[in-house]
Amino acid sequence: MIITDEIRGVFAAQIAKMENSALADLTVEIFTKGCERGGWETVEELKKIPFTLLTDCHGVTFIEHVIAVTDGAYALAKAQLDTYATVPYPIDLDRVLAGGILHDVGKLMEIERDGNGGYRKSRAGHCARHPISGAILAAECGASDEIVNTIACHAKEGDGRSQVVETVFIHQADFATFNPLVMKAAGKLIVRGQV
Repeated sequence: MIITDEIRGVFAAQIAKMENSALADLTVEIFTKGCERGGWETVEELKKIPFTLLTDCHGVTFIEHVIAVTDGAYALAKAQLDTYATVPYPIDLDRVLAGGILHDVGKLMEIERDGNGGYRKSRAGHCARHPISGAILAAECGASDEIVNTIACHAKEGDGRSQVVETVFIHQADFATFNPLVMKAAGKLIVRGQV
């Protein structure tokens, strides 16, 4: 069984930036609960999960994706805070970090091993996509409405919905990691040295 200290270690660099220790602890607790509900037993198992079942990941893992999205969203938020003379809306960097770590927590319940060395969508994943199952899990664990918004609205489920600004950063970072793979698979990604 995966314990909170192990999850804290996986996301040590991101959690170290958080000033709100209660939110950091809750983030770790929610992610650990997602591992439990999904039946993941070890961190090594987590590090092998593909980041999506929707296209060829080219070796990019779920954990790598979560870290890239978290760091990317944080960089987008920091760029505005560090550059704009007047930021026109409040930005909570701790919520960016927590939301980034948790945006795909529902995938821990959406993806399962297929018994042949690969992965498939679980029954739970067929019933509810990861933004919904992740938002439900976070709410059950006591996450704020803003964190629930980030999880629920980071993907297509958020199109046209009201969003906290932290969700916007996470959505953009998420699609910046997903769209290039989809474009590559469709032959639409222009790569240096190729026509």
